[in-house]
Amino acid sequence: MPMDSSRFEVRLARDEGEVLAAQRLRYEVFVEEMGAKPGAGAGKTRLEYDEFDPYFDHLLLIDKACDGKVVGAYRLMRDDMAARGVGFYGAREYDLGKLAGRKLLELGRSCVARDYRSGVGMHLLWDGLGDYVIRHGVEVLFGVASFHGAKVEPLKAALTYLHHKYLAPEDLRVRSKAYVSLDQMVWEQVDQRAALREIPALIRAYLRLGGFVGDGAYIDHDFNTVDVCLIMDTGRMVRRYRDYYARER
Repeated sequence: MPMDSSRFEVRLARDEGEVLAAQRLRYEVFVEEMGAKPGAGAGKTRLEYDEFDPYFDHLLLIDKACDGKVVGAYRLMRDDMAARGVGFYGAREYDLGKLAGRKLLELGRSCVARDYRSGVGMHLLWDGLGDYVIRHGVEVLFGVASFHGAKVEPLKAALTYLHHKYLAPEDLRVRSKAYVSLDQMVWEQVDQRAALREIPALIRAYLRLGGFVGDGAYIDHDFNTVDVCLIMDTGRMVRRYRDYYARER
């Protein structure tokens, strides 16, 4: 059922209780729905969290009509925040050296509660992200994005499609630390339309914004995913999506 966008608020978490609400939502989505392996103690608390959480800003989608319930979340970490903390989460999976020296923003743990996915929720989170990007003068956005399931074989057409259509330019081409080639098939044998349908909606959204993928996939057995690193250089974005961020729609 369509929902009125005025019932929602998008903003950064203001206190520990709101961060906990985001972590509880992440547990519901990533652990209970997607089969990620919960960290030590997470099963008792029903919170999905890690050592990086204290160093992220947590962007929230709040349903004001449901007692301020957190129904969407996004983790955001700038390069200055990473330098003060434990570094970027994505550095565990990818060599990020080619991005050094830029004003960076790492995106992660994006999720929306099941009952809100067919409405405006994700669009509102993207609006909030756009505001954040402009406010902090971000030059490059990046983040690890996932295919559900930790086996490459069912994903070989989609991964090959990404390799041939969206491989990042050399100056942005971060490389997987546990390298699994994206180029899994003979390109001429790929059904491109079918391959595109197999790519998760969030990854497709990043690509529409002018995004690229890094070199190689990373299999995250704990999270039950095959990961790719998405990179978006705001200076290279096509005009209509740069307008999206600049509110010139």
